[in-house]
Amino acid sequence: MGWRWPIKISEERPMTLADVGPSVLAALGVPGMTDVLGLPAAPKVCLLLVDGLGWQLLRAHAAEAPFLSSLAKDCDPIVAGFPATTATSLATLGTGRLAGEHGVVGYSFAVDGELLNALGWHRQGEGRPIDLRDRLVPEQVQPHRTIFEQAGDAGVPVQLVVPRDLEGSGLTRAVLRGGQFRSAYALGDLISQVLRALREHERILCYAYHADLDGLGHGYGPGSDAWCHQLSVVDQVAATIADGLPKDSMLLVTADHGMVAAADHDRVDFDAEPELRYGVRVLGGEARVRHLYTEAGALDDVVDRWREHLGTRAAVLRRDEAIGQGWFGPRVADTVRPRIGDVVVAAQGSTVVVRSKLEARLSRFVGHHGSLTPEEQLVPLLVASNTNE
Repeated sequence: MGWRWPIKISEERPMTLADVGPSVLAALGVPGMTDVLGLPAAPKVCLLLVDGLGWQLLRAHAAEAPFLSSLAKDCDPIVAGFPATTATSLATLGTGRLAGEHGVVGYSFAVDGELLNALGWHRQGEGRPIDLRDRLVPEQVQPHRTIFEQAGDAGVPVQLVVPRDLEGSGLTRAVLRGGQFRSAYALGDLISQVLRALREHERILCYAYHADLDGLGHGYGPGSDAWCHQLSVVDQVAATIADGLPKDSMLLVTADHGMVAAADHDRVDFDAEPELRYGVRVLGGEARVRHLYTEAGALDDVVDRWREHLGTRAAVLRRDEAIGQGWFGPRVADTVRPRIGDVVVAAQGSTVVVRSKLEARLSRFVGHHGSLTPEEQLVPLLVASNTNE
């Protein structure tokens, strides 16, 4: 029967972010790659990832994004993968593999005795962040060759047009390695560098990343006034790149996740609920998806307590149950398995499990993502091309 995906979609085996990279390489003519997405052949490709651009949000705010909405009119969304969070999704896009294989199983997760914050590649927890790039070498935590390395192997130049603070970061080294780094200082710079790369090369893969929409969604909520204004800016960025595409070029626009808004009554505070803390040695993940690493002998009791406390507000599964239901993809490597919590908690509705003391800033967010709802999981894959096909 194949593997199951835990959200309602039309296909038994949906297209995911893991399919984008191999399909792009196939469109570029890289041998051995299969284009399962049906992309047009193009020797020049810009892959633009807009952080937080969920499919359902885009469809609900079409007036603020007329260009992107016109591209979305006749296409279907793809699935981000679980958890639907930036670090995991960038790893999925960058490797062509789902989390069970690439091993970046959440915003924060346990690796060799450390709770790794994968976005910052530092120790998650209280106090000043401790850089873990030496102790948890990114190229070893995520050892699979990236699509950018594979493109380079085939003679396709690769440029990464991303914010300058990402150069040399642990996550960049883990999941984006293989490209020439080009710092983008602002959106105008991003547009300029993308178009210059496409004009100056006969064959190229240009990856561009934009994060401000996600930031405003976290701070003000998805669909807020500030978020809608930023969506209009994103739409103009994509339209400007599309208008400037040289011959034989293609623009792909996708995202890492969508987002849901949480109200005060949606918050379950781990730091203020003794019955939730009992038996939990380490709490990883983020507000919509939690990894619970339990004390010895406490697993069953932790599962019972969390299920009783949360009821229908979250799915609370043991590690083997979550793996068996395909949450992390059809394959989970032996090296990845212990990174997944002994218990995995996936919030439903708009529930969030926060930490008001140890994650004070994150706990104040309005917008959150990571779980299994269509609002979080479904993302666009939009195509604009200047090719003969």
